[in-house]
Amino acid sequence: MTDDRMQGDKLLCEIYKSSRKEEMYLYVDKRRGLAEVPEALIERFGKPVSAMTLILTPEKNLARAKASDVMAAIRDKGFYLQMPPVKDEYLLDLYRTPTESRY
Repeated sequence: MTDDRMQGDKLLCEIYKSSRKEEMYLYVDKRRGLAEVPEALIERFGKPVSAMTLILTPEKNLARAKASDVMAAIRDKGFYLQMPPVKDEYLLDLYRTPTESRY
């Protein structure tokens, strides 16, 4: 993607959350929308639900990604997919093993 408007240090970004997978997000250039997202990804992602629109700059702080990486992915592929965080194994054990009561 060689849109001159994306060569600068700002990008108007639309963020969609997945209707199928909790904490999965898709970042795209707001002007292009979902046009460059592969159909196979949309099928797995589910119906995209708009979560927010923001202006990305390389210095912007994001919760789980570097803004510069997000911008580069959108520039190169047309989208950035943020996967849910990995659950720590010890947290999953809490659901498998009943807790002992300690008196």
